[in-house]
Amino acid sequence: MNWYYAVGGQQQGPVDDAQLDALVSSGQINAETLVWHEGMPNWQPLRQARPGAASAGLPPQTGAMPSAAGATASTGDVVCAECGKIFTRDNAIQYGATWVCATCKPIFLQKLREGSVNPGELRFAGFWIRAVAKFVDGLVAACILGIPFAFIFMGTGAFNAQGQNQNPDFAFIALQLLIQVLAFGFTVVYNTFLIGKYGATLGKMAVGIRVVTADQGRVTYMRAFGRAWADILSGMICYIGYIIAAFDAEKRALHDHICSTRVVYK
Repeated sequence: MNWYYAVGGQQQGPVDDAQLDALVSSGQINAETLVWHEGMPNWQPLRQARPGAASAGLPPQTGAMPSAAGATASTGDVVCAECGKIFTRDNAIQYGATWVCATCKPIFLQKLREGSVNPGELRFAGFWIRAVAKFVDGLVAACILGIPFAFIFMGTGAFNAQGQNQNPDFAFIALQLLIQVLAFGFTVVYNTFLIGKYGATLGKMAVGIRVVTADQGRVTYMRAFGRAWADILSGMICYIGYIIAAFDAEKRALHDHICSTRVVYK
């Protein structure tokens, strides 16, 4: 069997089993060295890929601990899932348990959009859990806006005018328009601030989900602002923008498609 191994951020090999054992015995590689052979899905520390060879060699380097993404803490080396080359963490991005170099990032993101990449540890939030989060956010909005608006209507006599079948005057119509504008404004500010700062609204926090970018990064305030307006659009078109999340492979609503975001479990 031909083995490849990483030393100093560079791929070495191939070597056969006997040569690999000799490298361990001589101390050139140790139990934490990343190795790979054809048929392995990802690079792994030698102690996982070939326990017998690792135990026969020298003890692992001090402080070298493997991560789930196939990196060592001492060197920070990771293996690109696309090209198979070795890079430092500073020159790669992480998506779940997968690392991708800067060169391969556009190709990897395109595969994500096409649904041809297994998201691994990511669990996308489905339609119903998102509907519950939306309901909770609606209750929050009702508590913050509903009660003050009710006092405004009672203070202006709007309810009495409607009960007496009186035609609403210009002031009443203007008041209704003002309330609609304030409601839209509150929705945009509410979503922009909470998603931009915490990655989730109060409703999403309550059910344990959050909003991330396509590469599992943090949503910026600017993207959250655009997503807030796109969220309103999803509701304005007979809620079709929300419903499509039930049929999407990554559970994306219309506003997720527009802003390239995903809603996942924490």
